[in-house]
Amino acid sequence: MTTLLYILAGILLLILFLGLIAPKTYNVSRSIEIGKPKNEVFNNLRFLKNQDSWSPWNKKDPNMEKKFTGTDGEVGAMSYWNGNKDVGEGEQEITKIVDGERIESELRFLKPWKSTSDAYLTTEEVASDKTRVTWGFSGKNKFPFSIMMLFMSMDKMVGKDFEEGLSSLKSTLEG
Repeated sequence: MTTLLYILAGILLLILFLGLIAPKTYNVSRSIEIGKPKNEVFNNLRFLKNQDSWSPWNKKDPNMEKKFTGTDGEVGAMSYWNGNKDVGEGEQEITKIVDGERIESELRFLKPWKSTSDAYLTTEEVASDKTRVTWGFSGKNKFPFSIMMLFMSMDKMVGKDFEEGLSSLKSTLEG
């Protein structure tokens, strides 16, 4: 019985230690240069419905259920999706627009697990006919799920999707 208590105490201490050293936050972003003027690129990015043409998750489930509420392209606009296991269920709400510069939104994932992240798209003029677009998101890893981030990388999990989406955006806008 005493041995069992020591084993349980050891497991508990290990879990607490892992929780202390586990990453508490994540931040993933990718950038690409698009051969179009900044204003044209920004005006495309601000609309949630336009994301359907370049979103990597739309390609993973082109039959997902979608709903849009609010005035697309303005703060408060929201898109809801419910798809297969690759895309899950959630919603994205535009929370801030700095005209011509930055679009911020809150991503609320409902399935396969609940979480909230802050997402953003920024545009930066590289030349009069070239724009750098940066797409990213960040959030907090809550205990006990933060322990999983010791063995998994959010950057590796999502980074390739961001790269695919930005490449598709570039093709769409330059096409």
